[in-house]
Amino acid sequence: MTDPFSDTEEPFTIIIPANNEAAWITACLDALLDQTPDAGTMLVIVSANACRDDTVALAQSRSDAFTARGSRLAVIDNEIPGKPAALNRADALAPQGPRAYLDADVACAPTMIAALRHALTPGEARFATGRLTVAPARSTITRRYGRLWKSLPFNAPGAAPGAGLFAVNAAGRARWHTFPDLISDDSFVRLHFTPDERIEVAEPYLWPLPEGFANLVRVRRRQDAGLAELRQRKPELFRPEQETAAAPGLIFKLLLRQPLDLAVYMAVRIAAHLRPATGGFTRGR
Repeated sequence: MTDPFSDTEEPFTIIIPANNEAAWITACLDALLDQTPDAGTMLVIVSANACRDDTVALAQSRSDAFTARGSRLAVIDNEIPGKPAALNRADALAPQGPRAYLDADVACAPTMIAALRHALTPGEARFATGRLTVAPARSTITRRYGRLWKSLPFNAPGAAPGAGLFAVNAAGRARWHTFPDLISDDSFVRLHFTPDERIEVAEPYLWPLPEGFANLVRVRRRQDAGLAELRQRKPELFRPEQETAAAPGLIFKLLLRQPLDLAVYMAVRIAAHLRPATGGFTRGR
């Protein structure tokens, strides 16, 4: 069997932290297997941490398929929980060059990796992501919350929020050493780059929201806690040009256009602030 990295092409590394992702990991990896040929050689590292389901076995079952397309899949099975540690274990195995960090419940469009590879050319530090598309929701509450959330300035076209998927070139990866023990790893990385250094490619990726009011509240509570933690521990990252302010009158405009969506969104936010987040990873799906 030939080594998929025996030629001179620099592999595009894709790091996927995974904790009990049996319901999602197969679709995530199959979407990578469906990437167009111009995606080039990929090194996909699934960094499983403290999994108690079939995540590892399901990921390993795709190994031969990646080899057949001239790429490689590596699966780390570690008993120590925690997403930052899982990211760091995978980072330690990655070669120099462009790399993406992908949540296990995200499915990329077939042209995503080629677009990210093209955007992350060597040279100036760059951060890149795709066009975040909220996956179709089963519950009315989640659909309304998602519609309002997508209307916020943070998700404006070209804003490159990077939730669930972000990528950097080698110069961009040099902006930080290792992932600290923080909740908001995506915001931690994104804030290392100015708006002019962020690229949002046109290719979409599906990002699911938690289903139902209680799950939305739990995850929102943790997101809020993650941002507060980041502000407290890394205040230097919050420069004025990094802030995405709401346009004057936005709430009034949303009230006129999306009154029920706004009511759901505000109810989730208020409920999330009623009590602080507890420890541990929270997905709510």
